[in-house]
Amino acid sequence: MEQQLRTVRESQAERSEIIFPGDTNSLGNLFGGKLMQFIDLVGAVAAYRHARAILVVTASMDGLDFVAPVHVGDLLILKASVNRAFRTSMEVGVKAMVEDPKTRALRHVSTAYVTYVAVDGTGTPVPVDAIVPETEHEERRYADALRRRESRSGEVKRKREMRKQLAEDWHV
Repeated sequence: MEQQLRTVRESQAERSEIIFPGDTNSLGNLFGGKLMQFIDLVGAVAAYRHARAILVVTASMDGLDFVAPVHVGDLLILKASVNRAFRTSMEVGVKAMVEDPKTRALRHVSTAYVTYVAVDGTGTPVPVDAIVPETEHEERRYADALRRRESRSGEVKRKREMRKQLAEDWHV
């Protein structure tokens, strides 16, 4: 299959959620894990769109920053864009904001970088098309994605070596 070039805007995704009491802790703040779920879902939509009908699986989530709390009744808006596509993986940036329903002003609450791998029906990784950044902002995100990938790669290797050295009863 010949690789094609795709723009960031072709696969962007957005999700909106009203936060209900069942989504929050005893202080009325959205559970961090619930926010992570929303981030993973909207990020997966962008990755699916970029991969074009190929399945995607979440490989990692990093750079997840909780900037401000999300409260019961808030309107949560999540926006996802593919920052960069590698051979079989894609880094998707997700920004979460709370929208004031009266003024439509947005307040940043979280940012995350999620890596998805495109796979076929048997779970075997398959190639994805490249991303062509069109704006200065997209070019910065494109370059930053490579730096994060290189950092993740070094950390994965370090952890792999560390696990080899652990005794079988390390968890006791």
